[in-house]
Amino acid sequence: MAAKPPTIVRDDHRPVLGIEARSIDYVPIAERHGKVWHLFPVWFAGDAHLATIATGIIGVALGGNLIWTAIAVVLGNAFGTFFMAFHSTQGPQLGLPQMVQSRPQFGFMGALLVWVVALVTYVGYTGFNQILVGSTMQHLVDLPKPISYIGYAVIGVVLAIVGYDFIHKASRWLTYLMLVLLVVFTIGLLAAGPFSATQLDLGAFALTPFLVQFFTAAVYQLSWSIYVSDYSRYLPRNVGVRASFWWTYLGAGVGGAWMMLVGTFAASLFPKADTVDAVLSGGDKVFPGFGLALLIGSVLPLITIGTLNFYGGSLTLLSCVDSIKRFRPTPMKRVYALIVVGVLATAIAFASNDTFLEDFEYFLTVLGYLFTPWTAINLVDFYVVRRGHYSIREIFNPHGIYRRWSWRGLVAYAVGFAAMMPFAIVGDLQGPVARLLGGADISMPIGLLVAAGLYLVLCRSLDLAAERERVAIADAGLDPDAEIVPSKE
Repeated sequence: MAAKPPTIVRDDHRPVLGIEARSIDYVPIAERHGKVWHLFPVWFAGDAHLATIATGIIGVALGGNLIWTAIAVVLGNAFGTFFMAFHSTQGPQLGLPQMVQSRPQFGFMGALLVWVVALVTYVGYTGFNQILVGSTMQHLVDLPKPISYIGYAVIGVVLAIVGYDFIHKASRWLTYLMLVLLVVFTIGLLAAGPFSATQLDLGAFALTPFLVQFFTAAVYQLSWSIYVSDYSRYLPRNVGVRASFWWTYLGAGVGGAWMMLVGTFAASLFPKADTVDAVLSGGDKVFPGFGLALLIGSVLPLITIGTLNFYGGSLTLLSCVDSIKRFRPTPMKRVYALIVVGVLATAIAFASNDTFLEDFEYFLTVLGYLFTPWTAINLVDFYVVRRGHYSIREIFNPHGIYRRWSWRGLVAYAVGFAAMMPFAIVGDLQGPVARLLGGADISMPIGLLVAAGLYLVLCRSLDLAAERERVAIADAGLDPDAEIVPSKE
């Protein structure tokens, strides 16, 4: 006889003093709240910061001119955000964090392979942002870097403890601030017209800088996929798939492209300056002193990003622990997980050296390769194979219908990742196809197509009708309110 499925819905998870009480467990319909448009500021503010500006500089640094680098930035954002936004619609439907949803595709234990990569990503990105904040604060006010590292971690962990609702509110205020700064910067530069005819020459197309900038922007946006449902899972289930997709897509796509273009414009004006000096000088082209306002505005959202990383990292760490040893989610366990993630990220910042940022860029490139087949498999399973029909109880049952290891997802993932390698570039290492293309990395679409296509073929042997019957039995009585909430779509 199968083990009794764990109880997921409890009545003791209301926020206390405004602090979020849930973690990796299911959010019942009765606790759902918020408006679907709130997804726009979460992802606009998520991209409207200094690290995103640095991403928009790459094409110019490789020799591309302004106009073609800007086109690559916009198209790359549009492409990468497309996949990321589809993950956002999973949150209201399932009421679960993003990464725990991987169990139906990879198995109760198999999902650990993806979660470890996600956890490393969260910790690594946070350490990177701590270093970026430390360098900026030292540049602006000569604040010692260790103070910035520790202060950033403490603020991020405390805000992540408060949790979901605070993250949404803070994102709205930061979005309003950054919209004002970006509008002023854009109008000011267009009015000043400081760019040369060569920078605006459509005939000066260079393939390699264009492709590198395009796929860098696309992968940057795709990397949000491991975060997305974490910030939509409390929304009412009937918000609609289209609405949750478009508010996420527009928030991340517009915020990401706009901030990268700040970097593109600044690098075109000051190609020999580093990111901070380029932003300062580019802003001062609008009017004296505006560069400092733009730089400070670009640093503030890094605090929110730190909060997102700590929050998502803690949920992923708890998911990993839950796979090894089952436990009852409590607020204090989430606090402990946040502290662990904070300590690890801060240790990375303190251990960094002069070559860390360059080495870390290569490391994140590898992580991008690792997440590309995962996002393809997760989305295909949700929208094409199982079409949103999952058992919440069985996701938390190590002996349930999703098994401990799901060979279909694991095989599709491995083959998808391997298919990317001939097209991949990590530092001076280039796959044979990438070398033929003159150093352009086009591995992302290859990984998406191969992993998705193979997973679809392997899932043809699934008895989905029988599985849906078992899902209905397993989740009977899970959440009485769920049966009376109509979907808008």
